[in-house]
Amino acid sequence: MRPKKTRWIKCFPGERCFRPECKKPEELEGVVLTLDEFEAIRLADLEEMTHAPAAKLMKVSRSTFTRILAKAHQKVADGLVNIKAIKIEGGCCSIKTGRKK
Repeated sequence: MRPKKTRWIKCFPGERCFRPECKKPEELEGVVLTLDEFEAIRLADLEEMTHAPAAKLMKVSRSTFTRILAKAHQKVADGLVNIKAIKIEGGCCSIKTGRKK
């Protein structure tokens, strides 16, 4: 298996964990959303970007972006439907700073 290419994200989301209040913390399962998956959701769903320009911003191919986004959607759906905590951490990402001249 090839090593993953570094994905570029706009900003580090900080420590983020979304937990349902209807279960006790010790009874709670969780899913982990990686930083690149979080960025893909931000670009596609919040910023309403199409896959090609979003992939360019993350410096990955369009097909890779589509796979990242599909996996992110599956994890978020699992967390919401199955009442799990969603934690955002990890992944092979670099923070994009400044602008190219």
